[in-house]
Amino acid sequence: MPLGNTPTAYGAVTKTFHWLIALGIFAALPLGYFAHDLAYQVQNPEIATNEAQVARAALLFSLHKTIGLMVFFVALARILWALSQPKPGLLNGDTVLESRLAEVVHWLLYGSLVAVPLSGWIHHASTTGFAPIWWPFGQSLPFVPKDEGVAQITATLHFLLQWVLVGALALHILGALKHHVFDRDATLRRMLPGYTPAHPTDKQPGHGLPLLGALAVWAVVLGGANALGWFKVEATQSAPAQSLATVESDWTVQDGTLEITVVQMGSEVSGSFADWTAQIAYDETAENPKGDVTVTVSIPSLTLGSVTDQAMGPEYFNAEAHPTATFTADIIEADGHIAQGTLTIKDQSVPVDLPFDLTIEGDTATATGGLTVDRRNFNIGGEATDSLAASVDIQFTLTATRNTP
Repeated sequence: MPLGNTPTAYGAVTKTFHWLIALGIFAALPLGYFAHDLAYQVQNPEIATNEAQVARAALLFSLHKTIGLMVFFVALARILWALSQPKPGLLNGDTVLESRLAEVVHWLLYGSLVAVPLSGWIHHASTTGFAPIWWPFGQSLPFVPKDEGVAQITATLHFLLQWVLVGALALHILGALKHHVFDRDATLRRMLPGYTPAHPTDKQPGHGLPLLGALAVWAVVLGGANALGWFKVEATQSAPAQSLATVESDWTVQDGTLEITVVQMGSEVSGSFADWTAQIAYDETAENPKGDVTVTVSIPSLTLGSVTDQAMGPEYFNAEAHPTATFTADIIEADGHIAQGTLTIKDQSVPVDLPFDLTIEGDTATATGGLTVDRRNFNIGGEATDSLAASVDIQFTLTATRNTP
């Protein structure tokens, strides 16, 4: 069997591409379905889940994403190869309606094999967390920001385009079976292993009208979804949380960040708390301890990418029962500065040392620091697994001004 196509038969390279893509599609579609179902359960704070379910959902999603990208690159190679090869003509090119419908389906397949995995990849790159794409593919894409709006739009695109792919695939399979069972021609056989030439009809459909037909299908699907408001970007809805009360302090925090980083499925997932207060007493001229600090953190104010809702659930932060975390410490100066105290999360108090850098210019102070804690000490999550590491990094920055009498 020759490697390249001839006017009457497909070559070995084309057949290999065809069946690799088919295998990838039939693997990725059910994986995506079951992964989506499991992910809904895992990310719903009202449904109790365990580490095994999280790991299973992440595994299925990682498989789905990775296989999808493999299909994407194989499809690109298939398209480039097709551009360099003669295409065996249809065996029923003289049947006007059927042959043109077959060409429309082929255009839909080619376009979908690029658009479906690409929209999924952009969605993945614009979100944070949950299930990584495996090597050799990366987690980010150039010019794709971490943005909730981009994530929502590309998720809708991925959903719609996948159904165009499913519909085109179903028509493609039914057409092949019709040729094989009813017409008894070689349409299906010439794509099977072996060399099976078959002479096409003299009359063949052109490319222009079928391409317009495929574009019309995409326009109807996407335009209809847009008319129904499917592409409307909605703000992420979260449970309302009462803002923390303002505290009296010798130093008033003007701005700052409080961030955490967890490792899920081998990838770092970072998030931040939007609502926290710091009551600070500090005198740089005093002996140790030079002051003290009490930090109160609103747990529901955490955003942690696509796993935010999961993090709020009973097995993790259990934000409904334990809406705040606190850190109380004495400030010690010894080869730098250390806040020595106690971190309390979910009513579990653990002694910690938080080293930080401090700069004071007049009545303005800037501080940056962080520490690593073991989430298991606070009854957050289960044992350390490949799906969720035990260590959690906490980082902060702040700028504060001295309150003078």
